[in-house]
Amino acid sequence: MLKLWREFEPARAGAEYLFLDEIQVAKDWQTWLKHQVDFEKRWRVAVTGSATPLLIEGQESGVGRWQTIRLATLSFFEYLQIRKLPVPSLPSVGSWLELFSWEKDRFVRLGEEGRPLVGLFHEYLLRGGFPQSALVESIHLAQKLLREDIVDKVLKRDMTALFGVRRILELEQVFLYLCLHDGGMLNLPELCSNLQLKRPTVGSFIELLENTHLIHRLLPFGYGKQVLRARPKIYLADAAIGPSVLLKGKALLEDSDALGRAVETAFFKHVFTRFYSSSIGFSYWRGKQDREVDIIADLNGRLVPFEVKYRSPQHTGIGDLKGLVEFCAENRVEKAYVITRELDDFHVTNIDRQGAKARFLHIPAPLACYWLGRSELESANRGEE
Repeated sequence: MLKLWREFEPARAGAEYLFLDEIQVAKDWQTWLKHQVDFEKRWRVAVTGSATPLLIEGQESGVGRWQTIRLATLSFFEYLQIRKLPVPSLPSVGSWLELFSWEKDRFVRLGEEGRPLVGLFHEYLLRGGFPQSALVESIHLAQKLLREDIVDKVLKRDMTALFGVRRILELEQVFLYLCLHDGGMLNLPELCSNLQLKRPTVGSFIELLENTHLIHRLLPFGYGKQVLRARPKIYLADAAIGPSVLLKGKALLEDSDALGRAVETAFFKHVFTRFYSSSIGFSYWRGKQDREVDIIADLNGRLVPFEVKYRSPQHTGIGDLKGLVEFCAENRVEKAYVITRELDDFHVTNIDRQGAKARFLHIPAPLACYWLGRSELESANRGEE
């Protein structure tokens, strides 16, 4: 193909760009690519494909020759851009730490200005962050495309071709179970019992789903064998995967529990995508009386807890944040974040109780995901890690 292309397009001065998709299906692609990089000095080559085969097969040949970039699904900010939707003109927020110094009236003003984002955010949860489904006008068709792409292409085609999986039906059943429990802790004995599968089989399936980046697995906060043996928390790679695979459609917006889990999944995807290149560790926390904190980020020794409470302001008060208070007290954390639902639930709360002296920033989920996606894109444009 390249020789034929050269017959029609003679060489010109300057760099030439070559884009190759699904590179992992080509035999000995890493050797071929190594030769192009070494001997075709004018070529700039970008290849895309399933991440795990690219990483494993390309590690030795690619050292010092190419850079691997992990691509997540579209952020909420990117979704708005690709859909060319009219959005309010909101200020850029480089670090959420600066929000702690805002005056009360500024929170109120930004909350009102961001109100048009709510409906668009719910639409984003239904369509997902995949470019093809984002551009389709019909939400029903968008979810159908996503469902077929995940189930038919990834589970049935890629798992067989790339990983040699033969028990596709059982793998699909495990994935459906995870879709039903998105954002929850994995009860492996219950899963094995319900699906009548052996524990090693389920474990290998979950590892495969994680390696193909369909799911994220969070271990509890802490150290030692107890953490490794504890139940992990599972997040799907995109909030729209679960509703699409489970045929929920717009009914998701009427189910407060399911909608809350979708928002938590979307928020985790945004935080993880924003900071994964910095090798930041993520976990969840469970304390006394089964009190929890949804997400803990470890930023070079500084712990940053996030609690997702996509509910009315009456359910985001201190009495509903006992886990967050307990975690801050135990680990001497001074700043924490509560991801809320209502645009007027946007403020800073000072905490001084149960040994915790901290400040909680309540920030609505649409604004949180908008700013995370925007700052991630701006950092990439500046060439920052």
